[in-house]
Amino acid sequence: MNKHWAVQDAKAKFSELLNACLENGPQVVTKRGHEAAVLITIKEWNALKNLAKPSLKSLLLSDEAKGELLLPKRGQGVSRKPIKL
Repeated sequence: MNKHWAVQDAKAKFSELLNACLENGPQVVTKRGHEAAVLITIKEWNALKNLAKPSLKSLLLSDEAKGELLLPKRGQGVSRKPIKL
């Protein structure tokens, strides 16, 4: 069960907030009546981080990575002039 904690209560009762998180799951902290943050266990945090970052392999194989590389035709590219010192 998620419980909402006003920020002043969360600060004053941090040990209780932490124990509630460990025993009952995520705890929501509110500021001026609006949800501002969530306290979750490190296990949940690590699982979320792993879900959020794709592997290099999946990135390279994704549709977003596929595209056409536009190269100028031979002889039509921009040539660099040597710098004279």
